Amino acid sequence: MSDNKIKSELNEVPETTLWTLHNRAVEVMRPDGILKDPWCVEIYKSIDYDYERSFGKADPSHAIRSKLFDEQIQKFLKRNPQGLVIGLGEGLETQSLRCDNGRNRWVSVDLPKAIQFREKFIKPTDRFKHISKSALDYSWMDEVKDEEVFITAQGLFMYFPEEDVRKLLQRIDQKFSRYHLMFDTIPRWLSKMTLKGWRKTPYYTTPPMPWGINSDEVSKQMRAWLPSINSVKLVDYHFPRGVIKITVLVLKMIPLIKYKRPSMVLITKVGSS
Repeated sequence: MSDNKIKSELNEVPETTLWTLHNRAVEVMRPDGILKDPWCVEIYKSIDYDYERSFGKADPSHAIRSKLFDEQIQKFLKRNPQGLVIGLGEGLETQSLRCDNGRNRWVSVDLPKAIQFREKFIKPTDRFKHISKSALDYSWMDEVKDEEVFITAQGLFMYFPEEDVRKLLQRIDQKFSRYHLMFDTIPRWLSKMTLKGWRKTPYYTTPPMPWGINSDEVSKQMRAWLPSINSVKLVDYHFPRGVIKITVLVLKMIPLIKYKRPSMVLITKVGSS
């Protein structure tokens, strides 16, 4: 690799941002790619890292996830052009650049070493702020005011124990009187697999993901934790092509399997429920 590339300083959970970057960038570089993101590709090519050695051949899953998150954020910003988006655990996600309408505001909350690495590529501005704190350090909420916000957590909550997820969601609910919160989940079987040590390749073992929840359990669990919310919506993955598209469509029709797939969740609280 070229000597002028930036070496990765990430490990453990922060290193997973390179996994998602790999999947997004390779999808973007396809002629028929579903995601438009030149910033992602520029960052991808700027890092001295053997992506395929660690993560294997890229797949479109994370690009699909990013695109579906983008769509919900853009709906929010269409209604609130100067609205505030808060990204928890963004790593090298370039969503703030893709969704920038020139007026909105963005706060990225992540671990200090993750923010330090992010700032090699994405600099904070007057409208886009970085907060070097864990999402579980609730003091990040003291740095934003109570207004209608859109909060994202892509590829984050599964790395927390369930009790920490519950406490974080309830603190968000206490802080913000109006919010939209979007995150993704993994099923219980996948969580258990990571706790035993999921070797994605011979050279990379994923960090443990202690929180797993099947998709048919999500709504009941969220309403139990957050009784004042207005709605809980599942946003489904739609694979764009190939064998994986057909496989997912088939799995959705099998009762014992259909609820045991990764999913995305959109929670809304905009007033009295």
